[in-house]
Order: sequence, then C-alpha cells, then structure tokens
Amino acid sequence: MNAHLRANFLLLVVTIVLCCVVYPAILFGIGQTVFHDKAEGSLIYDKQGKPIGSHLIAQPFSGEGYFQPRPSAVSYNAAGSGGSNWGANQYLLRERVARQLGPIVKYAGARKGQPVGPDVEAWFQKDQYDGKPGIVAQWAAAHGTVASNWAKADPLNGGYVLAWMNDHADDMAQWKKDNPDNAAPKPEDMAVTFFSSFSKVHPGEFPSAVESATADGKSEKTIQPVKAGTDIQGIFFDLWRQEHPTADLEPVPADMVMASGSGLDPHITLKNALYQLDRVAARRAADTNRNVNEVRKEIEALLQQKKEAPLGGLVGVDLVNVLEVNLALRDR
Repeated sequence: MNAHLRANFLLLVVTIVLCCVVYPAILFGIGQTVFHDKAEGSLIYDKQGKPIGSHLIAQPFSGEGYFQPRPSAVSYNAAGSGGSNWGANQYLLRERVARQLGPIVKYAGARKGQPVGPDVEAWFQKDQYDGKPGIVAQWAAAHGTVASNWAKADPLNGGYVLAWMNDHADDMAQWKKDNPDNAAPKPEDMAVTFFSSFSKVHPGEFPSAVESATADGKSEKTIQPVKAGTDIQGIFFDLWRQEHPTADLEPVPADMVMASGSGLDPHITLKNALYQLDRVAARRAADTNRNVNEVRKEIEALLQQKKEAPLGGLVGVDLVNVLEVNLALRDR
C-alpha cells in the first residue's frame, strides 16, 4: 500500500515539475531568444523607446493625410475582438464604409478617373432627398444612432450641440416634455432635434470642423456650417449612391468594405493602399507646400518598401501594415 502511495506521489511531483516548471521554462526560453519580438506582443516603440502599439492591432488615424485600415466592428479596441453580424443593409456599416469611400471613389466609363466627391457636394447643396427638402434633417431622423455618434465623436461636435441647447429653450422644453424620463439630456440625446433645427436654418449645409488662424497666429478648429468638404462627401455618399444607382463607379478593393474576422487587423492590401494614395498625397502636399507628384512618389516608394506577403510571398497578395506606414508618415 505504501509503495503504491509513494509511486503515485512521485508521479505527481514529476508531472508537476515537468508540466508546470520545465515545459513552460523551455517555451519561455525559446520565445525570448528565437521569437523575442513576437513573444513580447510584436510591440512598436516610438523614438523615446516607449511602446505605442502592436504590429498586430490596428489603430484609428484621423485626417486625410493618413491611410485608413479596414472597417471594424470593435473600433480597433484591443480589449475586444470580433467581427459583426451586420449585413450590407446595416446602415452603421454602410456609413462607416461611406465615410472612407466618399472622398476617394472615382467614376468608371466615360468619366473614368474623375472623383465622385464634387458631385456629392453639388447634390447635397440642393438640399433635396427623395423629393423632399431638408436632407440633413432627413438623414438624422432616419439614422438617429449615427447622428448621436456624431455628437459624441469629438468634443467640438458635442460643444456645438450644447451651445445650441443653451440657445433654444423652447426646443429643449418640448423635448423634455416628450421625454419625461430624461430630465438632463446630453448632446448626443439631442442630436436628431439639433440636426432638424440646423437643417432649417442652414439648408444645404452641414456642421463641420474648420481650421482658422487666431489673432496670435495660432490655428484652432471650430464647428461651422459648410457646403463642401470630406465630411459631406463621406457622410452623404451612401444617400447620394441610393439616388444615383446607375452611376458607373470604379470597383474598390474588397478589404475597403469588409471587416476582418477579429476587427483588429492592421493590414490592408497594397491595392487598397494605392487606392487611397491620391488623397493622402494631396493632403500631405498641401500641408507642406510641396509638389503633389513628388509627395506621391515618396509615399508610393514607402508602400513598396513596407509591403509583404504571407510566407515570404509564396501565397496571397501583397499587404501593408497601416499602423507602420502611418507612423512612418507621422515621423516624417
């Protein structure tokens, strides 16, 4: 009996040592020596040596001077991972894709290569949708979640709605009467009502951030009614497309309109990056007062330098890591 107990106890000790000490130590040693970068999370460091991200996780970049990653259902939040069950008719997905496509999509056929954005602006300025006036009010009423997201997306947006709330006591009183359970509404709660009021006062315009110089020579952004710009091209591209279903547009790379399985993938196809190249080059050339063709060649060379394909190019198509490319552009 004692012999069996000793044997079982010895087996337990050996198993614990092998499985809980020796095996993890071997894997740790291999990981830290042969695959050190991957074992540490494939981190990206800034010039001061501080980690600013991972090669494996996308990050959102605002501004026309940066490349945009694939659409994401989790907003590139590393704490969450997963696609969505949104179909092509889900407006939250359509709006997210339209935001990216509107400023860069081009015509095919007889008008091949011409941007669609200016036509979206001209159509928007007519302030008519589905034969009715007030395109901004109709957009907000039909897609209240998107309107609320606009109010929450930037403190400037929320502040602009809050200023409107303070100046429209009658509208606020009526809203509170219709919504007695919410005595202290936030800007996002008032977004639909705000856009309805805004549309009446500013037909054919949309509130957007405008950068201007202050008296001391610095620049600041304020929300102002505008008739043109990338906000209008992106936000209202989907509505324009619905009213122009026969417009002959260039096909876009599939990864511009489809999320990855994790929703965190930082890679896009080289074809996708080249499709965005004109917008990125134009913005960076304008910001630096340089020739746009020279800037375009430099960024295209960067893309070619950064491209990679699975298994050393044996399978798949050329990919670029959006995070790496954008950080390289920012450092320049």
